[in-house]
Amino acid sequence: MNDETELIQAATRGDRGAFEVLVRRYQDRLYTAVVHIVGCRSEAEDVVQDAFVQAYVKLDTFKHQSRFYTWLYRIAFNVSISRRRRRRRVEVSWDESRELAGEEPVDSGESPMDPLEQAERRQLLEQAMGRLTEEHRSIIVLRHLEEFSYEEIAEILVISVGTVRSRLHRARAALLGHLQQLMPDETVF
Repeated sequence: MNDETELIQAATRGDRGAFEVLVRRYQDRLYTAVVHIVGCRSEAEDVVQDAFVQAYVKLDTFKHQSRFYTWLYRIAFNVSISRRRRRRRVEVSWDESRELAGEEPVDSGESPMDPLEQAERRQLLEQAMGRLTEEHRSIIVLRHLEEFSYEEIAEILVISVGTVRSRLHRARAALLGHLQQLMPDETVF
């Protein structure tokens, strides 16, 4: 049983094994996306776990009008927002959240200077992303990291496609502005 629709139907009937297949299929992708949204690996683990629990409980409400992952992502997105609102904790800088997340630049086997330059650009991009509002950071992650279509983003964020386009345009402009502040002597794009 590999077809997603069959798995969902079986899970809705109480087949836990079918839901486990769905979890295994999407957990890594969802976790990676949530890490970019919340900025902390342990927080992302909690959000993903809560999202899968909610998805299991609400599986009978899935209408098959979108892809299962889109529906699941929307649940995880809502969980992350709810957790953030409940805690109202002090925002940490992007650098601090990167340290907490344990992310390190990966050596791609290129010349000795290339990985250093890439790591520096990645760090500057992460700093610029950290300066974005949650709204702008989320839409950048959805479009450019998760590669959702405008229609899927609209569904996830419960906004119109036109709003997705304008919000994405403003988010890109804000990101470019932050990058230009961080790299005043270089041409950003």
